[in-house]
Amino acid sequence: MSESTFSCVPEPAPRPEPAAEGPFAACVLCQEPTEYPESAKGITLCPVCEWREAERTACSG
Repeated sequence: MSESTFSCVPEPAPRPEPAAEGPFAACVLCQEPTEYPESAKGITLCPVCEWREAERTACSG
């Protein structure tokens, strides 16, 4: 009988590479500048909103 490891933490979405200089993409939640270029595909979050999203989706127990 083999044991499988189970984690309630989903795989994170691939993140774009941070931009060295602007223009920067706006956060989709608060509209603050992110560390990602405007050309980044997908949902871009600023560091604060990214942290809050991680807290919200983390396991509670």
